Amino acid sequence: MTAPDDDQTATSLVISARDVRASLGGTPILHSVSLDAHRGEVVALMGGNGSGKSTFVRTLVGAVVPTHGEIRLSGRPLTPHSRRSLGYVPQRLSAAGGVSATVGEVVASGLLGSRTLRTPRRSRARISDALDTMGIGDLAKRDVTRLSGGQQQRTLIARALVRRPAVLILDEPMAGVDLESQVAFSHALGHLKDEGAAIVIVLHELGAVARHIDRAVVLEHGCVTYAGTPPADMGVHALPGHDHEHAHADEQSLGRPPLGWDGP
Repeated sequence: MTAPDDDQTATSLVISARDVRASLGGTPILHSVSLDAHRGEVVALMGGNGSGKSTFVRTLVGAVVPTHGEIRLSGRPLTPHSRRSLGYVPQRLSAAGGVSATVGEVVASGLLGSRTLRTPRRSRARISDALDTMGIGDLAKRDVTRLSGGQQQRTLIARALVRRPAVLILDEPMAGVDLESQVAFSHALGHLKDEGAAIVIVLHELGAVARHIDRAVVLEHGCVTYAGTPPADMGVHALPGHDHEHAHADEQSLGRPPLGWDGP
């Protein structure tokens, strides 16, 4: 297969972060973090607790304002308006939100804008597609408070998908969910990838979605320590106490070899 030229690569680039730095409460958290995601590509953002993963994805969606660097979407600076083409699912968020609602109503809420409380016309098909993609079409009329944690997580992902985002950002979508939901999510991830979505997914280990991951970016103490093809044993590297003292053949030069981290 012929490698794509620079023009093709640039055209397929959906989201690009360059030298992003960020602080929380005056404490520097991110130190010159860079990441690209192209159409039909799944990028895993990995590292241990406190490595800066969640802070970085929050800068991508505008919840944290970077102190340095640039984030571009489809070649243009990221703005509040362009963020509408981002789909974001934060970690450990209840689908119920303290309000009684059906699964279908929660997913439909993803189509609501800041200036309207009505879903767009012809939204029913989009809601149905999002539910079916996540394998919860049969739960559309179920109260979300009666769902398992995994089913609630799939509902939240469907809510992000209903907007048909150009890029989907998922913060630990499989943390604490049941095996059935992990398998369903893996199938959905493959489908979204085939449809051309750019996906950034925060993971502790690759697990059930390993076959869909194209690249891995590893953070440690807010710095990128590895960026490249996911090593076959990346899941082992994310376990507590693992000493990462060996280099990978496909490792990109980042000034120093990837270091170990203190577990999930």
